[in-house]
Amino acid sequence: MVNTKVDLCGITLDNPIIPASGTFGFGYEFAELYDINVLGTFSFKGTTKEPRFGNPTPRIAECSSGMINAVGLQNPGVEKVISEELPKLKKCFDKKVMANVSGFSVDEYAYTCEKLDKCEQVGWLEVNISCPNVHGGGMSFGTDPEAAYEVTKAVKSVTKKPVILKLSPNVTDIVAIAKACEKGGADGISLINTMLGMRIDLNRKKPIIANKMGGFSGKAIFPVAVRMVYQVSSAVEVPVIGMGGVSCADDVIEMMLAGATAVEVGAQNLVDPFACKTIIEELPKAMEKYRIENLKDIIGAAHNG
Repeated sequence: MVNTKVDLCGITLDNPIIPASGTFGFGYEFAELYDINVLGTFSFKGTTKEPRFGNPTPRIAECSSGMINAVGLQNPGVEKVISEELPKLKKCFDKKVMANVSGFSVDEYAYTCEKLDKCEQVGWLEVNISCPNVHGGGMSFGTDPEAAYEVTKAVKSVTKKPVILKLSPNVTDIVAIAKACEKGGADGISLINTMLGMRIDLNRKKPIIANKMGGFSGKAIFPVAVRMVYQVSSAVEVPVIGMGGVSCADDVIEMMLAGATAVEVGAQNLVDPFACKTIIEELPKAMEKYRIENLKDIIGAAHNG
C-alpha cells in the first residue's frame, strides 16, 4: 500500500495536495460539493489588513491554455476573516488551514500575520509577496531581494507559526529572492504565483481586462513552475511548495521530483471544482504506475540524475 503522507514545516499532511489561495475561497463554499477534509490542507483567500473591493471589472480573460485574472485581492479584511470566515470554516474542516496574507507595506504584512498567527485553526502563514494584480504592493516586495528579506524578517518577529513566502516568477533571478527570504527566517518557499499576461479584444481594440494586465495561470505555465521549483529547492534548505499549472496526479509527481514537498492546485479548481478531490483519488494509482511506495522518498529525486 502506498504512503501519500508528507511533512510540511513540522505538520503532517495526509497528502501533498493544497488548493491555492484565490481559487478555493474560504473552503466552506467547496464543502457544499465534497468533504474537503480529504485535502492535505488549503490556502484560503488572500487576506489584507483592511477590506478590499478589488479591481474594476472585467477581471478575467480566457486563454487557450489558461486564464488571466486581475481580481485585486478582494477580501473582507483580517478582522472579519477571523470573526466570520474562520468560524464558518471550522464547521466543515477539522485540519489546520494555511492563511494567505498580502500587504502594501512591511507593517501591514506584520500586522495581519500577527493577528492570524493567534488563530488556533491556522497552521501556516503563506505570505504573498508576488501578486501582480495590485498597484503599490504585493509583487513590488517580491522582485527585490532586500525587500523580500525585510518582509520576511518583520513577519517572523511577530509570529510563532511556520512562515512560507510566496514568490513571483516575474523576476530575473528567482533563486536570489528565495535565498533572501531564507536569510530573513522563512520556514518555507511557495512558488510560483501567476505570470504577468495580457489579452486584447480585437473588436474593441482595447485590453480585455480593466486593469490592462493580470496574472496568467493555467496549464501553459507548468514547465516554468517546474523549472523554478527545481532551481530554488536546490538552493535553499527549507521546504518548497510547488504550484503553477498543476492539473493531474502526474503533475504532482513531476513537481515533487523537481523538489516540492507539497503541491498547490490553482486555476484547475476554477475549471473543475472537483479537481483536487480527483487528483487525491488518482495519486495512489499514479504512484503504483511509477513504482513509488512513499511520496517522501521522491522529493527532489530529479536532482540526483
